[in-house]
Amino acid sequence: MRAGSARLALWAFSALVGCWLIAPTLVVIPLSFTDKASLVFPPSGWSTRWYTNFFTDPQWTDALLASLQVGVLVAVVATALGTAAAIALTRSGSRWVKASYGLLLAPMILPTVVVAIGVYALFLQYNLLGTALGFVTAHTVLALPFVIIPVTASLRGFDRRLEDAALICGANRWGAIRQVTLPLIAPGVVSGALFAFVTSFDEVVVSLFIQSPYLPTLPVRMFGSVTRDTDPTIAAAATLIIVFTTVHVLAAAFATARRNRVR
Repeated sequence: MRAGSARLALWAFSALVGCWLIAPTLVVIPLSFTDKASLVFPPSGWSTRWYTNFFTDPQWTDALLASLQVGVLVAVVATALGTAAAIALTRSGSRWVKASYGLLLAPMILPTVVVAIGVYALFLQYNLLGTALGFVTAHTVLALPFVIIPVTASLRGFDRRLEDAALICGANRWGAIRQVTLPLIAPGVVSGALFAFVTSFDEVVVSLFIQSPYLPTLPVRMFGSVTRDTDPTIAAAATLIIVFTTVHVLAAAFATARRNRVR
């Protein structure tokens, strides 16, 4: 009886925390459909004019395309590097494995503003501020932990004997990894790629430090808009980001659940 009551209380508390976290979302989404020229809640009327403004204003569409381009590049680079790092960490017998693992996960642990200051100082020295290479490099560093964690989890449940069997049958080491290991840990790799893309697409703090008028990402454009005016177009942009991010996170969660079922 006590166990049932404790479980019910835990579920109730979790639901309360969840409602508290999504409450701002429940405000932003209706604001994106307001017919007023300012952010007033609750809306007195409904309109899609701000979504039209978002997709017809070159400043907003250019920022969206920039975020998508950077996000795709970051997903590709971070997935390749993170998967290679996860394979190396799970198979290395070195005493420095734990230290290396902690170092690679450091961007997820350190305050983002600390990372941003360090990135700004480094990029300023090498003239990478405001460049596509700078954005991809900085976002890849932030996204690496989100690739390494799910791929490492997949590798820990991987049966190495399958790879050994491929080697015995004549495959080389790279062929065994490509034809046996990677297909079996694919759900973890896909989850990491999706999380890497979302990390880059949502990043604003580091992007503010390395931004350029010639390469404005969507979060930076939104930050600039909210500091200058109260145009509800920013609510439409925020709603699109919420929907886009939610879809990708659910896809990553589905891939993880599929991996667990396979295991």
